[in-house]
Amino acid sequence: MAVDWMLTAAGFGVGVLIGLTGVGGGSLMTPLLIFLFKVEPAVAVGTDLLFAAITKTGGIWAHARRRTVEWRIAGLLALGSVPTALLTVYAIGQVGTGDAIIEKFITHGLGIALILTAASILFKSQMHLLGDGLRQRYPALRAYRDRITVLAGVLLGVLVPISSVGAGALGAAILMFLYPRIPTIRIVGTDIAHAVPLTAVAGLGHLQLGTVNTGLLAALLLGSLPGIYIGSHLGTVVPDRIMRPLLASVLVIIGIKFTLVY
Repeated sequence: MAVDWMLTAAGFGVGVLIGLTGVGGGSLMTPLLIFLFKVEPAVAVGTDLLFAAITKTGGIWAHARRRTVEWRIAGLLALGSVPTALLTVYAIGQVGTGDAIIEKFITHGLGIALILTAASILFKSQMHLLGDGLRQRYPALRAYRDRITVLAGVLLGVLVPISSVGAGALGAAILMFLYPRIPTIRIVGTDIAHAVPLTAVAGLGHLQLGTVNTGLLAALLLGSLPGIYIGSHLGTVVPDRIMRPLLASVLVIIGIKFTLVY
């Protein structure tokens, strides 16, 4: 029972950070489960995928009500990501989740995804300006944007099932680069509208593989849901310019550890 309450407390802490920064729980929860609670990497990823799908579901409803979702763009991303996620989970299952190669693949994939997420947090504005500059200098590129969006979905469809990271901050950064003229609130809404089905499909795939711990999931949700609520209200108190660089630095350190050491 003590471990359950520790997991709930961890879920609460991660929930507060999600509410403060808007960064997806996978960037924070999966490394925490592996390092602190010694959860098997595949189980940590699978459990966190369903955790992310559940905690973000309310976000779709809220953004849909405010009409801040570009459904066509979310659909293009899903066209690439969802089938790729299913194939990735299938490949993991064929090799076997207990295989040392798969475990190394997951931990290295997690490290790369964390570093990419940290970069997207730090250089979000620069990516937005770069995308806008390319749009103005090479207007013909717009004809290829739909296909590039689908390919971006393919990238996320590989990263998310093996790391549970990428559907949030990295997905938003990609959208800001590809669609610099879309307001930030619509980027966020579109990213969430795509992230929920992607993490749900990948999470259900892991559930089928037996790499989801439902008791662990329940304990994390018990703490995270009130944590997200509190964190979202603290966001006006803690400056974003302090939280985001600090979080990005932590993610880089953890990502390097996973890539080079783990």
